[in-house]
Amino acid sequence: VQQISGMLTELFQKARLEKPGQVDPRAAEFTLSLLAAMYDRSGTGYIKIRSAAAALIALSGDTLLAKYRAFFQFYAVPRGKVALITRSALRSLLTDLNQIPAIVGESCTPSCVEVATHSCFHGVLNSAIVEEKFLSWLRSEPAVLLWLPTCYRLSATEMVSHQARCR
Repeated sequence: VQQISGMLTELFQKARLEKPGQVDPRAAEFTLSLLAAMYDRSGTGYIKIRSAAAALIALSGDTLLAKYRAFFQFYAVPRGKVALITRSALRSLLTDLNQIPAIVGESCTPSCVEVATHSCFHGVLNSAIVEEKFLSWLRSEPAVLLWLPTCYRLSATEMVSHQARCR
């Protein structure tokens, strides 16, 4: 938790410099509190860096494709010249990401993670998949992660303004 706290402080200090007046001075504290509520419910003082990174990527303002690629980079394992995501790594990613809706009472059962993992690996004979297969599966908007593109679309439409006026 202390390591993540330091990283968040540095991250938000840089953001404050880039966008003066737009970043709350307590952003690092609030974000750490959210991460602890999601990943350290028993108060051990330990949060996996990869879990925290997944949450920060998911909650970032980046595009969906950039988020999906980042998830792959954090959870994939190198195999020779390529990186692959295993069933186990996908389960970890989905479990980590599902802590986000769980914090607001929209949890998913462990069986839905298994169903999603099975659907991603449907028709795959190997124990791991390449990035393109992973991205293709995510673009199909699996039910277990439907909240992610929905939140992205909502945030993307917040800045849209139309010149039409209603009477």
